[in-house]
Amino acid sequence: MKPQNDLLSATGTTIFTVMSALATEHGAINLGQGFPDYDGPEDVIDAAAAALRDGRNQYPPMSGHPDLRQAVAAHNRRFYGLEVDANAEVIVTSGATEAITACLMAVLNPGDECVLIEPLYDTYLPVVKLLGAIPKLVRLTPPKWELPRAELAAAFGPKTKAVLLNTPMNPTGKVFTHAELAFIADLIERHDCYAICDEVYEHLTFDGWKHVPLMTLPRMRERCMRIGSAGKTFSLTGWKIGYVTCDRSLAGNVTKAHQNLTFTTPPNLQRGIAVGLAKDDSYFAGLSTSLQAKRDRLAAGLTRLGFGVLPTQGSYFITTDFRPLMAPLGFNGDDVAFCRTLTVEAKVTAIPVTAFYASADAPSHYARFAFCKGDAILDEALARMESWLATRNGEARVAAG
Repeated sequence: MKPQNDLLSATGTTIFTVMSALATEHGAINLGQGFPDYDGPEDVIDAAAAALRDGRNQYPPMSGHPDLRQAVAAHNRRFYGLEVDANAEVIVTSGATEAITACLMAVLNPGDECVLIEPLYDTYLPVVKLLGAIPKLVRLTPPKWELPRAELAAAFGPKTKAVLLNTPMNPTGKVFTHAELAFIADLIERHDCYAICDEVYEHLTFDGWKHVPLMTLPRMRERCMRIGSAGKTFSLTGWKIGYVTCDRSLAGNVTKAHQNLTFTTPPNLQRGIAVGLAKDDSYFAGLSTSLQAKRDRLAAGLTRLGFGVLPTQGSYFITTDFRPLMAPLGFNGDDVAFCRTLTVEAKVTAIPVTAFYASADAPSHYARFAFCKGDAILDEALARMESWLATRNGEARVAAG
């Protein structure tokens, strides 16, 4: 038979699926994939449940239920001072992953260049390539993940059509500073291109860090497609509700891409999220405070066990350096081997950070842990790793004579 699509055939199963399956197989606590083990707000769930019973279960408008589009516009105004036309500048999608794909489809043609920043979420690169565009990769370096300005500027050129920016950033936990965003904005303006802004962790920032949408910077309003996620904001990842805010000059193409991907999204879930976005400011502040406490709980435990713990300013994730453990453990493998061993032997699952790199020579001694779990689960995971480390250290001492 004739060969199928070359790119998809060469693309492996996502690391999140692989590691989650391994976690299930071995009865491991899954601190790999970024989903909470608790439900979101009851009033949001109740609103969605009630919406199933009021006789409005047919196709909602393609661009999104009016209640949710109005709520997204109000959210933009309340938190960022952005004035948005709910009827012409908001598109509701089936999750943020679809939103990212639709935004890339809206502006990229075959042969265009798209700037991507490593480490990066694993769907970015395949979508850019599937559209026939050319990725231009720029790498951040741990532990501070500072923006390499010269390298970023060199990645822009006459063929640059877009940059894909993720802040707060997965897996690094980095929140881009206003100065870094201003530098990126200047490059976008000088090269007359667009920005796809993955901002799904916008309300999950810590230690006084605040998320600043690139769209709020001068002259960026008409160039940015800003993506939010109800899954992350309301701990309802399975609902797969995303939303794009963009200028009306971009919204037409984003909507056409959405039309050809999923067309629409369940109306009752959209109406539930509209209730969520209207919640008091205390909800959003409490979300950050609660997750910061979980971050601190896991970070303290991992530090005590001997991991090198990198700073986390936002998101669901902590990146750790496991090199301090290698000699005592008698372990000399890479991050994939470490995460598999951790899952099989310690019964705790993390994600190897090389999964977030596409270019060569990625650092292979980092593992990412998710802290969006109940305190008892985090404590049990730490206890399992402590017991495992004690056993492995004892075995290593015996082997050494």
